Amino acid sequence: MAKYRVLMHYSDGSSEMEDEIFETETEAESHGSYMCSCCNQGAEELYESNPGDYPLEDSLSATYEVIIVND
Repeated sequence: MAKYRVLMHYSDGSSEMEDEIFETETEAESHGSYMCSCCNQGAEELYESNPGDYPLEDSLSATYEVIIVND
C-alpha cells in the first residue's frame, strides 16, 4: 500500500522533505497545509516583534507537494 510524504517548497527556491510518512494522502495534505500556516504565522510574529527588521514582503512563503513513496 502506498505511503505519502510532504515536500515543502519555499519562496527563496529551496525545498525540504518532511521526515514524517503518512498512511493517507489526506493526512499528508493536512500536514502540508499546517506547515504552510506555520510559516505564515512565524513571518507575522517576526514582523510584529520588529517591523523594521522583518518586513512582510521579505518573508518566506511556502507551498507543499504530496509525494507517494513505497513502503
